Amino acid sequence: MKIIDLSKPIQYNPSDPWFMKVRIKHKPHRKAKWLIRALGLPFKLFPKDFVGWADDSIRKMGVHSTTHIDAPWHYSPTTNGKRSKTIDEIPLEWCFGEGLVIDMKHKADFDPITKNDIVSFLKKNDLSLEAGNIVLIKTGRDVYNGTKDFHKRGTGMSAGATEWLIDQGIKVMGIDAWGWDLPLPYMLKKAKETGNSELFWEAHLVGKRKEYCHMEQLVNLDALPYVGFKVAVFPLKIVGASAAPARVVALLD
Repeated sequence: MKIIDLSKPIQYNPSDPWFMKVRIKHKPHRKAKWLIRALGLPFKLFPKDFVGWADDSIRKMGVHSTTHIDAPWHYSPTTNGKRSKTIDEIPLEWCFGEGLVIDMKHKADFDPITKNDIVSFLKKNDLSLEAGNIVLIKTGRDVYNGTKDFHKRGTGMSAGATEWLIDQGIKVMGIDAWGWDLPLPYMLKKAKETGNSELFWEAHLVGKRKEYCHMEQLVNLDALPYVGFKVAVFPLKIVGASAAPARVVALLD
C-alpha cells in the first residue's frame, strides 16, 4: 500500500497573514531533567545517558489555519432547521471512503467552479460518483500555499456545484485552495461592487440547508489518479469546535 500525504506541514510561516499564523514552542530535552529533579528524583537515580525528553506546545493555531475539515457548525448554527453538528459530532464513517479527484486546474482565478464544470469533467473522463465518495477538487493553487497571496488567489466552488455534490450523496469534499469559495478578498470586493447580498460565501452557506463537510488547504492532489484510492480525513476531536486540523491521506493499493 502507498500512502500519499495530502496535508500541509504545521509550522510557523512569516508569510502567512495574521489570521493564519501558527506558533509552536519546541522545548529541548535538557529542560525535562530539571523538571524530574524538581519532582523529587535525585540526579544519581537518573537512567544512564538520560538526556531528558523533548516537549512542544502550540502557542497559537486557529482550527482553520492549516489543512482542516469544517463542520456544519462553521457554516451556520442550524442545518435545515436543526442544530448543526460540531466537529466532534461528525460521524467517523463520513471520514473514510473511496476518493475521486475532479481536476479544475484550468479554471482561472476568480472564475467559479460550476455544476456544469463538474458534470462535464465526469462525463469526459467516464467517471461516476457514488454516495459516500470523498471528492477532492484539484485547482493547483496549493503552489501558493505558504505565500502571502495564498488567500487571494484561485478559483473556488459555486453554491450550485456544492449543492449538486451533496445531492449525489457526498458528505465530505475538499479543495487544495485556501478556501472552498472564491478567494475571500475577491468576494468582499465583488459583493460591494454589485450590491448582491447573495454573492458572499455562497458555497459555504449551502450548509445552512444541506448537511456536509469540506476540507481546505489540501496539498499533493497532483500525486493522485482520478479514482482508485481511499481517503482518510480524521479531525482532532475538539469538543464544540467549528473545524479541526486533520492529517488527510490517500491510500493506494
